[in-house]
Amino acid sequence: MSCVTESIPMPADVVRQPASGSRLRLLSYNIQVGIATQRPRHYLTNSWRHIIPHPGRFNNLDHIAHLLHDYDIVGLQEVDAGSLRSNFINLTEYLADKAGFPFWHHRVNRRLGKFARHATGLLSRIRPAKVAEQRLPGLIPGRGFTAALYGQTEEPLVVFNIHLALSRRVRLEQISYLADLVNQYPHVILMGDMNCQPDSPELAYLFRRTRLREPADRFHTFPSWQPNRNIDHILVTPELEVREARVLRHAYSDHLPISMELTVPDSVFLHR
Repeated sequence: MSCVTESIPMPADVVRQPASGSRLRLLSYNIQVGIATQRPRHYLTNSWRHIIPHPGRFNNLDHIAHLLHDYDIVGLQEVDAGSLRSNFINLTEYLADKAGFPFWHHRVNRRLGKFARHATGLLSRIRPAKVAEQRLPGLIPGRGFTAALYGQTEEPLVVFNIHLALSRRVRLEQISYLADLVNQYPHVILMGDMNCQPDSPELAYLFRRTRLREPADRFHTFPSWQPNRNIDHILVTPELEVREARVLRHAYSDHLPISMELTVPDSVFLHR
């Protein structure tokens, strides 16, 4: 298992890789640091679990790892990079090890002393040619993205993992920034907790500015116990043929995960 830690400016050259199949299984999951929220009152009664350890966290994470095992590329939001609440264990690395992913990368968004290291994580069974991470605009430093580049220089596949801000104004700034990057690549997957729905001004702006599309109209992912909001997304450019997309009933967080199976064009070479 290897942590891919290289940070590079974007866009970047991508090394040609040999072909090894064109079907990809994707998952995006906000795991809420392994806290299985099942009722609104749990935000209050379980709030202490966000800052100190609790015995059930790793049991929940093991269930999540079992789910992740079936996928090729996984974007995780609300993980911890190793602090008091996670017993100083990097949760991205923990899940990569448990689910058998050879490549993983985490990006720390915010540090709260020894109590929390808020992060996002990317797990991959396919060797990325390059990995980049950058900060996104916002009043509070921390929000950012990770991008993994797969394939060759002419037609790479680029997978973005994001967790956007709670403020609509800031989300619009972040999406504008992302749109400029997305438009530099022919094949893009943008996934994560975007904190906005498909008919929001933010995503309407993104769809106008880029070739990204949402494979289905409604993926209700939040809250996990009674999902009525579509704020988690996997967006793709048109040449990526979506074979299946669905929400999974996997209630080990306050979000439900989204899964997708797609086919990449023959011009994209992947290396496993």
